[in-house]
Parts: sequence; structure tokens; C-alpha cells
Amino acid sequence: MSYVCRFCAAPLEQVVVDLGAAPLANSYLEPEALLEPEAHHPLCTFLCTGCLLVQLPAMASAEAIFSDYAYFSSYSSSWLEHARRYTEAQRRRFGLDEGSLVVEVASNDGYLLQYFRDAGVPVLGIEPASNVARVAEQAGIPTINRFLGAEVGAAVVAGELDPSCDSRGDAGHFDSSAAPLLGRAADLVVANNVFAHVPDLRDFTAGLRALLAPGGVLTIEAPHLMRLLDEVQFDTIYHEHFSYYSLLAAQRVLAAHGLVVFDVEEVPTHGGSLRIFCRRDDAPEAETAERLATRPAVDELLRRERRYGLDDPATYRHFAPRVAAVKRQLLSFLIEQADAGRTVVGYGAPAKGNTLLNYCGVRPDLLPFTVDLSPHKQGRFLPGSRIPIRAPEAIAETRPDFVLILPWNLRAEIAEQMSAVRSWGGRFVVAVPRLTVLD
Repeated sequence: MSYVCRFCAAPLEQVVVDLGAAPLANSYLEPEALLEPEAHHPLCTFLCTGCLLVQLPAMASAEAIFSDYAYFSSYSSSWLEHARRYTEAQRRRFGLDEGSLVVEVASNDGYLLQYFRDAGVPVLGIEPASNVARVAEQAGIPTINRFLGAEVGAAVVAGELDPSCDSRGDAGHFDSSAAPLLGRAADLVVANNVFAHVPDLRDFTAGLRALLAPGGVLTIEAPHLMRLLDEVQFDTIYHEHFSYYSLLAAQRVLAAHGLVVFDVEEVPTHGGSLRIFCRRDDAPEAETAERLATRPAVDELLRRERRYGLDDPATYRHFAPRVAAVKRQLLSFLIEQADAGRTVVGYGAPAKGNTLLNYCGVRPDLLPFTVDLSPHKQGRFLPGSRIPIRAPEAIAETRPDFVLILPWNLRAEIAEQMSAVRSWGGRFVVAVPRLTVLD
């Protein structure tokens, strides 16, 4: 079967890495489902040599992945702190106050918008997962339960959104507190960790522009492809991550929809992400000359990406052998510990952990359980590997020799939170970018 690029429609012919077949990374299993078959889908990423977008062909619809979602942002203290710092920085930089409107797309449980709200800035969330949207509403965050696209974005700004269904005619809702916020464009549109998650990239990007006031600002955060390649972060490849961005590729996508990148920051989240600042290409001249002027950080990062070789298809051919080396290291470590009678358990049940474990073929004989802070995951099982998810207290009860930290991007937070592990001589381990036992 042949695939075409979701942005430029060129044929996809160059494979970056093939991770085999895997279930959807957030499709956690209930105990009664353990004797049922699981759907597995190819997990093979391609480089579009035309526009440089690295991508995973859509093997499942966005509705299948996101309509009922197991990830709640508020369970990570470091992620909450990242959101708080972001809100403070953007309030200062762009003068956001009680007369402004901040709209977050994929707003999850309100983890970020709560900080704008508490500072007196009106907020509106757009969240496709109905179970997560309701949690945000209960926390006092006005939320629209929709998938964003051009029609939905335009309807929000026009104040013409049907409260009972979305533009596709699918069931949806928004709570009464969201209604007064419709009918106006946003001074700040936040799209953190969602730009990679959309199969219909063109429609989604058009929706972002539709939400934005002529003098407004759009910020996008997405994992940086250069860091993914350089640090072998292959476990961030899973079916809900449809696209993997360099600034070279992101700028092309945005420009095609009338959005100009005027600044960029590199932030540490998710192993290294880009925070991209955009304005509309018809922004008022005064805004363009002052607040939204193009900054040298954009040109400098583009130069660095070219020096790394992100504009050269040959660069991408070195990635797959490094991924295979990580697999061998992890399996060798787990087998060695099992043969020696030592126990290794997991910490965390993130999507990236499911990619790692399924690609490496790890099952409960090598990793008997993992733990997670989220009660929405406890008592369930990891997809594919069928490894049980328990509460964090299970680690103290079993006193394992090693704890494999699956969300390695949070390893400092987890090692501090679980520091008692060291009291019985236990040690922490990460597998990416290489098998490392932490001091």
C-alpha cells in the first residue's frame, strides 16, 4: 500500500524507522478484556522528501483515539509547573488581562487555563475527549467538547456553534459557562502538544487561524524532531502522534495557512520541544513592527537544523540502527536481572512506555507490573504487553531491585518522588537514549 504526505500530498517512500505493529498506545485494558484480541496497527514512520514532514500514516481515526482519553495532564507536578510558568510569561509579554481572551486547543482537564483564569483572564477550552472535557468543566474551566477544524474555529468566533453536535454532525457538548465566550476571536491561542496529534493537518491549522484575532498570537508546542533523532527518542512514536516536526517543516505548514512564525523557543518538556510563536499574515502593521516583529531566534534555529542535516534525506537513514541498539540493551538488562533473581518493575504508564515495551517485546515475565499516579490507569493493563498497572504504593510493598522509569522525561521528578526506593538499595533505570542505571 502506498501513502501520501498529509501536508503536500507527495508520495511517502523513505522509511525513517519501522517499529512493527502495536495497539493504540492509550488503549489501556480492563481486566475483563484480557482474553479478548487487541487490534494492532503498523507503526512505521516516513519522511516526506518534498516538505520534510516526518509522519506516521493515520491507522486509526482521531475519534477512535481521542474521544475517550486516559491521559490527564494534572497528574504531573512538573507539567503543571511548566504550564504555570508559560501563563505568567505570556501574560507579561503580550499584556493579557481581563479584557483578553485565551483559547486553548486540546485543553485537557484545564491544567493550563486554570492559571490564566486565576489571574483574571477569560479562558475557553476546546477539548475533543468528552470524559476529559467534563473534568475541566467541573474544575470551572469553560470547555467546548469538539475536534477543532476550520468550520468549528469559524463557528466559535462567529458565535454560531451548535451546542449539541459538531461540524461533522457528531455528538458533542459545551457547558453553559462557555456560551458567553463565543462570538469573539482570541488574543492568544494555545496549541500545546496537539499539533502532532492531528491526522487532518490542513483542516486543523486552518482552524487555529480562524480562532485568532488579527493582532493575536498563536503558540504551538511540539516535540522537536532534531532532539528525537539525536537522542533516539523513538518511544515518542505512537499512533496518536501523526507528525514529527522540525521548524523547517512546521514553518511551511503554518505559512500555507496564513500564519507567520515570528519567534521560537526551545523548552525541555517531552525530551525537548519547540515553542513556536505565530501571527496572522494580515496582522496590523503596528503589531508587526513592534510586538510581533520577526526575531533572530527563528533564523538561528533554521540554520542549526540545516547544519544537523534535517533538510538531507540521508540524515534519517542513521536512526533505525540506533533504535535497534536500544532494544538490545533493554532486553539484555532485563534478562540478566531475571537470570540473577533480581526484580525490575516499572514506574509510569505513559504512551511512550507502551511503544518501548511493545517494540522490545517486554511482557510480565520480565516486568511484572508498573505503577502510575493516575487513578484512571490503576487496575488496568498496558495495551499489547498486558502488564498490570498498580498504585505507586506497590513499589514499597514489593521492594524491587530496579525501577524502570518509562516516562524518562520526568525522571528527576519521579526519582525525587520515589526516593524511598534507595533506602533498600533499589536503583532507577532508564532505557532511552541508552540503558542507564541512575546514580
